[in-house]
Amino acid sequence: MLPLITTFISNANSAQDDVKSIKGLNAGNDEDMLIIVDVQNDFCPGGSLAVKDGDKIINNINTIQESFNHIVLTQDWHPEDHSSFVTQYDDVEVFSSIKMPYGDQTIWPAHCVRGTHGAQFHPKLNTLKARTIIRKGFRKEIDSYSAFWENDKVTPTGLEGTLKTMGIKRVFVCGLALDFCVAYSAVDASIAGFETYVIMDVTKPVDLPGSVDATFKAFKKFGVNIVTS
Repeated sequence: MLPLITTFISNANSAQDDVKSIKGLNAGNDEDMLIIVDVQNDFCPGGSLAVKDGDKIINNINTIQESFNHIVLTQDWHPEDHSSFVTQYDDVEVFSSIKMPYGDQTIWPAHCVRGTHGAQFHPKLNTLKARTIIRKGFRKEIDSYSAFWENDKVTPTGLEGTLKTMGIKRVFVCGLALDFCVAYSAVDASIAGFETYVIMDVTKPVDLPGSVDATFKAFKKFGVNIVTS
């Protein structure tokens, strides 16, 4: 398992020579959007898919929000019989990968079931400034990591069009978890043509074998920038 932020920044430096801060980028103008990914009870300590120290980034996320005029929250919102849940299979192990019609799918503990405590935003997260909540994974047959697309890469959430209509040029991404929903959202934002940044000290990984390394390779391949707060 990889250590925390020290390893993240070390990996970031391997991918990019110059890791900037959002303050140095003057982040928060009217062409900037902050996407806060899945800061929900089930991804924090005590949750069914808890990310180590996932709750420790929340105060800093709240502070960062003060600099942004435009904020989007994403929220995992699954039916209880979602096809990515290990509870739906007799002979599949949690965190293994299976083939779905849309590609490889990681099998997860049941989490963020709509309407449950686990699906709610963490109580310490300031949600008042957000203009939009993107709910993901609500279709039983398909998972959704990205704020922009279902995992089939065919079904859009509508966020791309909204941001372009608003005149957004830069997207800053933080939240949970780095190596899945944060990464997918950041890569898709970059592919859509937004100048994209992941704020590394306000994200944490699930950290499955190879997942963090794969994340940084994807960031480099698709032009996702690494910053700190």
